[in-house]
Amino acid sequence: MKNLAGIQDRIPTGVYKLLLVVATIIWGLSFVVMKDAVDVLQPAYLIGFRFLATGAILLALFFRRLRIAFSHETAKDYLVKGIILGVLCYLAFWVQTIGLDHTTPGKNAFLTATYCVIVPFAWWVIARKRPTAFNLVAAVMAVAGIGLVSLTGSLSELSMGFGDAMTLVSALLFAVHIVYVSKFSETNDVLVLTTLQFIVGGVCGVAYGACFETLPPAESLTPAFWMNMAYLVVFASCVALVIQNVALAHVPPAQASLFLSLESVFGVLFSVLLYGEEIGLRLVGGFALIFIAIVVSETFPLKRRADDDVPAVALETPGGPVVSLEAAVALDGRDAGDLAAVESTQEEASWSKSGTT
Repeated sequence: MKNLAGIQDRIPTGVYKLLLVVATIIWGLSFVVMKDAVDVLQPAYLIGFRFLATGAILLALFFRRLRIAFSHETAKDYLVKGIILGVLCYLAFWVQTIGLDHTTPGKNAFLTATYCVIVPFAWWVIARKRPTAFNLVAAVMAVAGIGLVSLTGSLSELSMGFGDAMTLVSALLFAVHIVYVSKFSETNDVLVLTTLQFIVGGVCGVAYGACFETLPPAESLTPAFWMNMAYLVVFASCVALVIQNVALAHVPPAQASLFLSLESVFGVLFSVLLYGEEIGLRLVGGFALIFIAIVVSETFPLKRRADDDVPAVALETPGGPVVSLEAAVALDGRDAGDLAAVESTQEEASWSKSGTT
Protein backbone atom coordinates (compact mmCIF):
# COMPACT_ATOMS: atom_id res chain seq x y z
CA MET A 1 0.00 0.00 0.00
CA LYS A 2 2.90 2.32 0.79
CA ASN A 3 4.48 1.55 -2.60
CA LEU A 4 1.26 2.46 -4.39
CA ALA A 5 1.01 5.67 -2.36
CA GLY A 6 4.57 6.51 -3.39
CA ILE A 7 3.71 5.97 -7.06
CA GLN A 8 0.64 8.22 -6.74
CA ASP A 9 2.76 10.98 -5.20
CA ARG A 10 5.19 10.87 -8.13
CA ILE A 11 2.46 11.30 -10.75
CA PRO A 12 2.24 14.94 -11.93
CA THR A 13 -0.84 16.86 -10.74
CA GLY A 14 -1.78 17.50 -14.36
CA VAL A 15 -2.43 13.79 -14.86
CA TYR A 16 -5.00 13.81 -12.05
CA LYS A 17 -6.68 16.87 -13.59
CA LEU A 18 -6.87 15.05 -16.93
CA LEU A 19 -8.44 12.07 -15.14
CA LEU A 20 -11.11 14.41 -13.74
CA VAL A 21 -11.96 15.41 -17.31
CA VAL A 22 -12.23 11.72 -18.25
CA ALA A 23 -14.66 11.23 -15.36
CA THR A 24 -16.83 14.12 -16.59
CA ILE A 25 -16.97 12.57 -20.07
CA ILE A 26 -18.27 9.34 -18.55
CA TRP A 27 -20.85 11.23 -16.49
CA GLY A 28 -21.89 13.29 -19.50
CA LEU A 29 -22.99 10.10 -21.25
CA SER A 30 -24.58 8.80 -18.04
CA PHE A 31 -27.29 11.49 -18.28
CA VAL A 32 -28.69 9.67 -21.30
CA VAL A 33 -28.32 6.26 -19.65
CA MET A 34 -29.80 7.39 -16.33
CA LYS A 35 -32.87 8.81 -18.03
CA ASP A 36 -33.80 5.38 -19.40
CA ALA A 37 -32.92 3.49 -16.21
CA VAL A 38 -34.98 5.69 -13.88
CA ASP A 39 -38.06 5.00 -16.01
CA VAL A 40 -37.82 1.38 -14.86
CA LEU A 41 -36.45 1.62 -11.31
CA GLN A 42 -37.38 4.34 -8.82
CA PRO A 43 -34.64 6.77 -7.65
CA ALA A 44 -33.72 5.38 -4.21
CA TYR A 45 -33.71 1.78 -5.40
CA LEU A 46 -31.75 2.77 -8.51
CA ILE A 47 -29.07 4.57 -6.49
CA GLY A 48 -29.06 1.84 -3.83
CA PHE A 49 -28.60 -1.12 -6.18
CA ARG A 50 -26.10 0.84 -8.29
CA PHE A 51 -23.99 1.74 -5.26
CA LEU A 52 -24.18 -1.74 -3.69
CA ALA A 53 -23.05 -3.38 -6.93
CA THR A 54 -20.22 -0.86 -7.21
CA GLY A 55 -19.23 -1.45 -3.59
CA ALA A 56 -19.13 -5.22 -4.16
CA ILE A 57 -16.84 -4.82 -7.18
CA LEU A 58 -14.50 -2.45 -5.35
CA LEU A 59 -14.49 -4.72 -2.30
CA ALA A 60 -13.26 -7.59 -4.48
CA LEU A 61 -10.62 -5.38 -6.11
CA PHE A 62 -9.32 -3.72 -2.94
CA PHE A 63 -10.04 -6.41 -0.36
CA ARG A 64 -6.41 -6.55 0.75
CA ARG A 65 -6.32 -2.80 1.34
CA LEU A 66 -9.53 -2.94 3.39
CA ARG A 67 -8.22 -5.87 5.42
CA ILE A 68 -5.06 -3.92 6.26
CA ALA A 69 -7.05 -0.78 7.11
CA PHE A 70 -9.38 -2.69 9.45
CA SER A 71 -6.66 -4.82 11.06
CA HIS A 72 -5.13 -1.87 12.87
CA GLU A 73 -6.29 0.75 15.33
CA THR A 74 -7.45 2.80 12.31
CA ALA A 75 -10.52 0.58 11.82
CA LYS A 76 -12.90 2.86 13.72
CA ASP A 77 -11.54 5.95 11.96
CA TYR A 78 -12.10 4.38 8.52
CA LEU A 79 -15.60 3.22 9.47
CA VAL A 80 -16.69 6.65 10.70
CA LYS A 81 -15.28 8.46 7.68
CA GLY A 82 -16.72 5.88 5.28
CA ILE A 83 -20.18 6.34 6.81
CA ILE A 84 -19.90 10.15 6.51
CA LEU A 85 -18.89 9.97 2.83
CA GLY A 86 -21.49 7.30 2.04
CA VAL A 87 -24.38 9.23 3.57
CA LEU A 88 -23.29 12.47 1.89
CA CYS A 89 -22.89 10.80 -1.50
CA TYR A 90 -26.26 9.06 -1.30
CA LEU A 91 -28.10 12.19 -0.12
CA ALA A 92 -26.52 14.32 -2.84
CA PHE A 93 -27.64 11.98 -5.64
CA TRP A 94 -31.05 11.33 -4.10
CA VAL A 95 -31.91 14.99 -3.43
CA GLN A 96 -30.72 15.91 -6.92
CA THR A 97 -33.13 13.34 -8.38
CA ILE A 98 -36.01 14.73 -6.29
CA GLY A 99 -35.18 18.21 -7.60
CA LEU A 100 -35.17 16.91 -11.16
CA ASP A 101 -38.70 15.56 -10.68
CA HIS A 102 -39.94 19.08 -9.82
CA THR A 103 -38.01 21.31 -12.20
CA THR A 104 -36.65 21.35 -15.73
CA PRO A 105 -33.46 19.42 -16.63
CA GLY A 106 -31.73 22.64 -17.69
CA LYS A 107 -32.40 24.40 -14.39
CA ASN A 108 -31.47 21.23 -12.49
CA ALA A 109 -28.11 20.99 -14.27
CA PHE A 110 -27.38 24.69 -13.78
CA LEU A 111 -28.28 24.81 -10.10
CA THR A 112 -26.41 21.58 -9.33
CA ALA A 113 -23.30 23.06 -10.96
CA THR A 114 -23.27 25.86 -8.39
CA TYR A 115 -21.31 23.44 -6.18
CA CYS A 116 -18.18 24.76 -7.91
CA VAL A 117 -18.94 28.14 -6.30
CA ILE A 118 -19.78 26.56 -2.93
CA VAL A 119 -16.65 24.36 -2.75
CA PRO A 120 -14.11 27.13 -1.95
CA PHE A 121 -16.31 28.38 0.89
CA ALA A 122 -16.96 24.85 2.20
CA TRP A 123 -13.22 24.15 2.00
CA TRP A 124 -12.61 27.35 3.98
CA VAL A 125 -15.12 26.38 6.70
CA ILE A 126 -14.19 22.69 7.01
CA ALA A 127 -10.44 22.66 6.31
CA ARG A 128 -9.58 26.27 7.23
CA LYS A 129 -7.99 26.80 3.79
CA ARG A 130 -8.74 30.20 2.31
CA PRO A 131 -9.68 30.30 -1.40
CA THR A 132 -7.78 32.65 -3.68
CA ALA A 133 -9.55 35.50 -5.45
CA PHE A 134 -8.78 33.77 -8.75
CA ASN A 135 -10.53 30.58 -7.57
CA LEU A 136 -13.66 32.58 -6.81
CA VAL A 137 -13.63 34.57 -10.05
CA ALA A 138 -13.07 31.38 -12.06
CA ALA A 139 -15.91 29.60 -10.25
CA VAL A 140 -18.35 32.41 -11.04
CA MET A 141 -17.27 32.36 -14.70
CA ALA A 142 -17.73 28.58 -14.81
CA VAL A 143 -21.27 28.81 -13.45
CA ALA A 144 -22.10 31.52 -16.00
CA GLY A 145 -20.80 29.24 -18.75
CA ILE A 146 -22.79 26.29 -17.44
CA GLY A 147 -25.88 28.49 -17.42
CA LEU A 148 -25.41 29.28 -21.11
CA VAL A 149 -24.92 25.59 -21.87
CA SER A 150 -27.74 24.17 -19.74
CA LEU A 151 -30.53 26.73 -19.46
CA THR A 152 -33.27 27.14 -22.02
CA GLY A 153 -35.81 29.90 -22.33
CA SER A 154 -35.68 33.37 -20.83
CA LEU A 155 -34.28 34.55 -17.51
CA SER A 156 -37.83 34.94 -16.22
CA GLU A 157 -37.99 31.12 -15.96
CA LEU A 158 -35.47 31.17 -13.10
CA SER A 159 -38.09 31.57 -10.37
CA MET A 160 -37.37 29.54 -7.24
CA GLY A 161 -39.65 26.56 -6.83
CA PHE A 162 -39.48 23.40 -4.71
CA GLY A 163 -37.43 21.55 -7.31
CA ASP A 164 -35.01 24.45 -7.59
CA ALA A 165 -34.57 24.61 -3.81
CA MET A 166 -33.95 20.86 -3.57
CA THR A 167 -31.40 21.07 -6.39
CA LEU A 168 -29.52 23.80 -4.53
CA VAL A 169 -29.50 21.55 -1.45
CA SER A 170 -27.97 18.78 -3.57
CA ALA A 171 -25.32 21.22 -4.82
CA LEU A 172 -24.41 21.99 -1.22
CA LEU A 173 -24.20 18.26 -0.45
CA PHE A 174 -21.98 17.62 -3.48
CA ALA A 175 -19.69 20.47 -2.40
CA VAL A 176 -19.41 19.19 1.17
CA HIS A 177 -18.77 15.66 -0.13
CA ILE A 178 -15.91 16.91 -2.36
CA VAL A 179 -14.33 18.77 0.55
CA TYR A 180 -14.57 15.83 2.94
CA VAL A 181 -13.05 13.45 0.37
CA SER A 182 -10.12 15.84 0.01
CA LYS A 183 -9.77 16.27 3.78
CA PHE A 184 -10.09 12.60 4.70
CA SER A 185 -7.64 11.52 1.98
CA GLU A 186 -4.89 13.48 3.74
CA THR A 187 -4.59 10.72 6.34
CA ASN A 188 -6.53 7.75 4.92
CA ASP A 189 -6.39 5.40 1.94
CA VAL A 190 -8.83 7.01 -0.49
CA LEU A 191 -9.61 3.68 -2.22
CA VAL A 192 -10.72 2.15 1.09
CA LEU A 193 -12.86 5.21 1.81
CA THR A 194 -14.40 5.04 -1.68
CA THR A 195 -15.32 1.38 -1.25
CA LEU A 196 -16.94 2.07 2.12
CA GLN A 197 -18.72 5.09 0.64
CA PHE A 198 -20.49 2.96 -1.97
CA ILE A 199 -21.44 0.21 0.46
CA VAL A 200 -22.92 2.69 2.93
CA GLY A 201 -24.67 4.68 0.19
CA GLY A 202 -26.09 1.49 -1.30
CA VAL A 203 -27.48 0.38 2.06
CA CYS A 204 -29.11 3.80 2.52
CA GLY A 205 -30.75 3.65 -0.91
CA VAL A 206 -32.08 0.11 -0.60
CA ALA A 207 -33.34 0.75 2.95
CA TYR A 208 -35.24 3.87 1.89
CA GLY A 209 -36.57 2.13 -1.24
CA ALA A 210 -37.80 -0.84 0.82
CA CYS A 211 -39.79 1.56 3.02
CA PHE A 212 -41.21 4.01 0.48
CA GLU A 213 -40.81 2.64 -3.07
CA THR A 214 -41.97 -0.39 -5.03
CA LEU A 215 -39.90 -2.75 -7.15
CA PRO A 216 -40.77 -2.97 -10.87
CA PRO A 217 -42.29 -6.13 -12.40
CA ALA A 218 -39.77 -8.67 -13.69
CA GLU A 219 -40.85 -8.23 -17.32
CA SER A 220 -39.70 -4.59 -17.27
CA LEU A 221 -36.10 -5.65 -16.52
CA THR A 222 -35.15 -5.94 -20.17
CA PRO A 223 -31.64 -6.52 -21.59
CA ALA A 224 -31.50 -2.79 -22.38
CA PHE A 225 -32.12 -1.98 -18.72
CA TRP A 226 -29.33 -4.31 -17.59
CA MET A 227 -26.99 -2.72 -20.13
CA ASN A 228 -27.84 0.69 -18.69
CA MET A 229 -27.23 -0.56 -15.14
CA ALA A 230 -23.92 -2.11 -16.19
CA TYR A 231 -22.77 1.24 -17.56
CA LEU A 232 -23.87 3.09 -14.42
CA VAL A 233 -22.15 0.58 -12.11
CA VAL A 234 -18.93 -0.11 -14.00
CA PHE A 235 -18.20 3.20 -15.71
CA ALA A 236 -20.22 5.96 -13.99
CA SER A 237 -19.47 4.58 -10.50
CA CYS A 238 -16.51 2.19 -10.37
CA VAL A 239 -14.38 4.09 -12.87
CA ALA A 240 -15.55 7.72 -12.72
CA LEU A 241 -16.15 8.09 -8.99
CA VAL A 242 -12.96 6.23 -8.10
CA ILE A 243 -11.10 8.57 -10.47
CA GLN A 244 -12.75 11.55 -8.77
CA ASN A 245 -11.88 10.47 -5.24
CA VAL A 246 -8.28 9.56 -6.10
CA ALA A 247 -7.79 12.83 -8.00
CA LEU A 248 -9.26 14.84 -5.11
CA ALA A 249 -6.37 13.58 -3.00
CA HIS A 250 -3.98 15.40 -5.37
CA VAL A 251 -5.93 18.35 -6.81
CA PRO A 252 -7.15 21.29 -4.66
CA PRO A 253 -10.95 21.14 -4.27
CA ALA A 254 -11.54 24.63 -5.75
CA GLN A 255 -9.73 23.66 -8.95
CA ALA A 256 -11.19 20.14 -9.01
CA SER A 257 -14.74 21.48 -8.84
CA LEU A 258 -14.12 23.53 -11.99
CA PHE A 259 -12.95 20.48 -13.91
CA LEU A 260 -15.91 18.49 -12.62
CA SER A 261 -18.25 21.21 -13.89
CA LEU A 262 -17.34 20.06 -17.41
CA GLU A 263 -19.86 17.26 -16.83
CA SER A 264 -22.69 19.48 -18.08
CA VAL A 265 -20.71 20.40 -21.19
CA PHE A 266 -20.15 16.76 -22.15
CA GLY A 267 -23.79 16.05 -21.34
CA VAL A 268 -24.81 18.55 -24.00
CA LEU A 269 -22.23 17.21 -26.46
CA PHE A 270 -23.59 13.66 -26.12
CA SER A 271 -27.07 15.07 -26.55
CA VAL A 272 -25.91 16.64 -29.81
CA LEU A 273 -24.29 13.40 -30.97
CA LEU A 274 -27.10 11.04 -29.93
CA TYR A 275 -30.20 13.20 -30.41
CA GLY A 276 -29.13 15.69 -33.07
CA GLU A 277 -29.38 18.78 -30.85
CA GLU A 278 -28.07 21.85 -32.65
CA ILE A 279 -25.15 23.90 -31.29
CA GLY A 280 -25.83 27.62 -31.38
CA LEU A 281 -23.92 30.71 -30.32
CA ARG A 282 -25.24 30.30 -26.78
CA LEU A 283 -23.62 26.88 -26.41
CA VAL A 284 -20.37 28.04 -27.96
CA GLY A 285 -20.31 31.00 -25.55
CA GLY A 286 -20.87 28.68 -22.59
CA PHE A 287 -18.05 26.36 -23.66
CA ALA A 288 -15.74 29.37 -24.05
CA LEU A 289 -16.57 30.73 -20.57
CA ILE A 290 -15.90 27.39 -18.88
CA PHE A 291 -12.61 27.00 -20.75
CA ILE A 292 -11.53 30.53 -19.76
CA ALA A 293 -12.52 29.82 -16.14
CA ILE A 294 -10.20 26.82 -16.03
CA VAL A 295 -7.38 28.85 -17.62
CA VAL A 296 -7.88 31.62 -15.03
CA SER A 297 -7.87 29.12 -12.17
CA GLU A 298 -4.76 27.37 -13.48
CA THR A 299 -2.65 30.26 -14.82
CA PHE A 300 -3.18 33.44 -12.83
CA PRO A 301 -2.54 32.04 -9.31
CA LEU A 302 0.71 30.51 -10.62
CA LYS A 303 1.72 33.82 -12.21
CA ARG A 304 0.99 35.65 -8.96
CA ARG A 305 3.17 33.26 -6.99
CA ALA A 306 5.98 33.56 -9.53
CA ASP A 307 5.94 37.36 -9.16
CA ASP A 308 5.63 37.25 -5.39
CA ASP A 309 8.40 39.06 -3.52
CA VAL A 310 8.43 36.41 -0.81
CA PRO A 311 11.18 33.83 -1.47
CA ALA A 312 9.75 30.47 -2.54
CA VAL A 313 10.26 27.15 -0.80
CA ALA A 314 12.81 25.18 -2.79
CA LEU A 315 11.70 21.71 -1.75
CA GLU A 316 10.04 19.74 0.99
CA THR A 317 11.53 16.83 2.89
CA PRO A 318 10.08 14.45 5.49
CA GLY A 319 11.55 16.79 8.07
CA GLY A 320 9.67 19.83 6.77
CA PRO A 321 10.15 22.71 4.33
CA VAL A 322 13.64 23.72 3.27
CA VAL A 323 14.11 27.40 2.43
CA SER A 324 15.90 28.13 -0.84
CA LEU A 325 19.40 29.64 -0.97
CA GLU A 326 17.94 32.97 -2.11
CA ALA A 327 15.64 33.03 0.89
CA ALA A 328 18.53 32.27 3.24
CA VAL A 329 20.59 35.13 1.77
CA ALA A 330 17.64 37.51 1.92
CA LEU A 331 17.06 36.60 5.55
CA ASP A 332 20.72 36.96 6.52
CA GLY A 333 20.94 39.14 9.62
CA ARG A 334 17.24 38.86 10.44
CA ASP A 335 15.86 37.18 13.51
CA ALA A 336 13.96 33.91 13.73
CA GLY A 337 10.66 35.75 13.75
CA ASP A 338 11.27 37.01 10.21
CA LEU A 339 12.00 33.48 9.01
CA ALA A 340 8.83 32.15 10.65
CA ALA A 341 6.81 34.93 9.01
CA VAL A 342 8.16 34.06 5.56
CA GLU A 343 7.46 30.34 6.03
CA SER A 344 3.93 31.12 7.22
CA THR A 345 3.29 33.30 4.16
CA GLN A 346 4.66 30.58 1.87
CA GLU A 347 2.39 27.95 3.38
CA GLU A 348 -0.69 30.16 2.96
CA ALA A 349 0.19 31.13 -0.60
CA SER A 350 0.98 27.62 -1.82
CA TRP A 351 -1.99 25.58 -0.56
CA SER A 352 -3.85 25.73 -3.85
CA LYS A 353 -0.78 24.44 -5.71
CA SER A 354 0.13 21.55 -3.45
CA GLY A 355 -3.42 20.40 -2.71
CA THR A 356 -3.79 17.87 0.07
CA THR A 357 -0.68 15.77 -0.48
